[in-house]
Amino acid sequence: MPLASLIGRWAMQPFSKALPPLGDTERAALEAGTVGFEGLLFAGRPDFDVLTAMGPNRLTEREQSFLDREVRELCRMLDDHAIDQARDLPPEVWRYLRTKRFFGMIIPEEFGGLGFGHFAHATVVARIATVNIAAAVTVMVPNSLGPAELLLRYGTDAQKARYLSRLADGRELPCFGLTSPYAGSDAASIPDRGVVVEREFGGRRTRGFLVDFDKRYITLAPVATVVGLAFHAVDESRPEGERELGITCALIPVPHEGMEIGRRHRPMDSAFMNGPIHGRQVFVPMDWVIGGEKQVGQGWRMLMECLAAGRAVSLPALGSAMQQTALYVSNGYGQIREQFGLPIGKFHAVAGLVAQMSAELYASDAARRFTAAALDKGERPSVASAILKVQLTEAGRRAVNHGMDILGGKGIIAGPSNLLGVSYRQAPIAITVEGANILTRALIVFGQGAIRCHPHVLGEMAAVQARDEAALGRALVAHGKHVAANLWHSLVGAPVVGEPPEALAREARLIARMSAKYALTADLAMGLLGGRLKRMELLSARLGDVLAHLYLASACVWRYRVDAAPELLPFAQAAIRLQLDEAGKILRDLYANLPTAGRRVIGALVLRRTAHLAPLRDVQLMALAELLRTNPRIVQRLAPDLSEPAAGGLRDLMRAMELGAQLGDTTAALNKVLRRTNSFEEAARSAPDPELALAYLKAADKVIQVDDFEGPSAQKGQALSQPLASPSPSAPPPSAHRPERTTPPPVPAK
Repeated sequence: MPLASLIGRWAMQPFSKALPPLGDTERAALEAGTVGFEGLLFAGRPDFDVLTAMGPNRLTEREQSFLDREVRELCRMLDDHAIDQARDLPPEVWRYLRTKRFFGMIIPEEFGGLGFGHFAHATVVARIATVNIAAAVTVMVPNSLGPAELLLRYGTDAQKARYLSRLADGRELPCFGLTSPYAGSDAASIPDRGVVVEREFGGRRTRGFLVDFDKRYITLAPVATVVGLAFHAVDESRPEGERELGITCALIPVPHEGMEIGRRHRPMDSAFMNGPIHGRQVFVPMDWVIGGEKQVGQGWRMLMECLAAGRAVSLPALGSAMQQTALYVSNGYGQIREQFGLPIGKFHAVAGLVAQMSAELYASDAARRFTAAALDKGERPSVASAILKVQLTEAGRRAVNHGMDILGGKGIIAGPSNLLGVSYRQAPIAITVEGANILTRALIVFGQGAIRCHPHVLGEMAAVQARDEAALGRALVAHGKHVAANLWHSLVGAPVVGEPPEALAREARLIARMSAKYALTADLAMGLLGGRLKRMELLSARLGDVLAHLYLASACVWRYRVDAAPELLPFAQAAIRLQLDEAGKILRDLYANLPTAGRRVIGALVLRRTAHLAPLRDVQLMALAELLRTNPRIVQRLAPDLSEPAAGGLRDLMRAMELGAQLGDTTAALNKVLRRTNSFEEAARSAPDPELALAYLKAADKVIQVDDFEGPSAQKGQALSQPLASPSPSAPPPSAHRPERTTPPPVPAK
């Protein structure tokens, strides 16, 4: 008997117990999508030729024109504060979105849509989100997981003909109902049921489902004209054990008998539309099932296949937009605002935060763009898309938090001139939706990644389920060689496969070495803990996070090559260092928490020679901050999607930064005179160009000032002790009082 068969016979019984069984929903998730460069990282052998062969992001002429014209015009219609106060987009914005087909970006031109690629789609969302997140969410949902994509991939010809052109031009506005009160993260267990029946409908006897459902958190539901609905299909006429048909997706027009829709949730009081949908005994003809009767029971597979790509587009674009805006605001405000006679951006505590934000943005946006390039080549990287969803939404939240710390009082006073307050309030939304990050890190990035990305585990599981001893033996022999190679590379150093850019050769060696250490650690964890690892979510989340940081670090290498921007080399190097340092810290924590005897010895052995992963030193952070302060082109390269809004604090800051750039180094001298004279006019007369100097001083003062509003004593006929009535959601917001000053406020005597 061959050696492989003997090994397989010996291993079959223990592996049958150790490997976790796969349910139908888990199998659908695992089989969805493709494996890209993240698979090479999981194997411990990243190939930099494969990485750089992905090529740069490309926009068609139509896509570029749309960004330059329609998107720019839309952004100049958006007033973040006014929209937030009104809790809705203005009617003219809704009309513009429909007229210019923002809701049909993913729909092909043959159906009346724009037919954009993934990178163009993500760029549109990111640019809108830099000025108003509510508008970005409104645009992204019809182009994300929902009726349009499901129809394109699975719909019947009749369904495509009926809906796609109407979705493209906004005559139909879609939403998709998946989440239920008792099935959030565990979406596959939704209790909503549809029972096969026949009844009179449209003047004829019709076969369909009678559905009861209860959905919540459904974006665009209050204004939707067509509802995509996921429910469990049941056929009670079948024998016991065959009645459950599986999750099914259908389209329901609004209004429809038995369905209640139109009420609103207020997620963090945001202005985008979101609300519940309820249905009791709602008849859904079989023709309304997406794909027709042959697709009954295939809904979960359909959703997982769409999410394999969708998670990499919209929410990462929102996270990137928050990072870009926060970096621009923090860096710009740090140059305008002075304390103790210096711009606050020169203080190391502030400069260090801004530098770290820039390095994180370089890495996260590199990963977002790299994955978009893969999507536009036809790949559907399910694990990488989950990495992006977690890492970019978390990076967006961190960036806004840092920005709020830097802004201080300016950041916490609500009003038209606030710079980050609305984003700060809305950051948790992206963290929560499309799979909460706390779940995604453990169960998708690693839980799915360990099986999909590992070169041998999927084969071992298939052999065990098929009871194929020879196949199991062959997979185990290959797995043993794989572990031995990664052990050797972890101890003595891993080779660099391919040719990374020469300027990042050292960083590439670090990525290769850390990848080998990670691959060995993942095998040790799975081998020592077996099926228990699936339940030990703190450990599996750490393993998922290390893979994520390796992916972001590798994407920096790709970005530096395709960007051909040598001025960004310090940011690329810093970004890789930060990601690898974080990966090293997480691995050390993981070994410290392994419930295995000798874990410290194993960890010390695997993690030896990692002293080179020291974090960025203060002097390096200060150098990055200095580049950001003195070279506006670098900020433009790091935040290319930043757009100009209709009004508000961001526009004020842009104006002040533009005038400050024209003045150059004279702003410091101007501010010094201003502190002495307390007069804009007198300070301006000291400059070579008094008119420009006066414009700058007034613009800078506008940035520094905050808004105030009428107090209770100003309410005519209102007793001070009487509680104020809550404003109507449709009432116009009270006007902010922020007069333009001719002189600065008095400076306290020293």
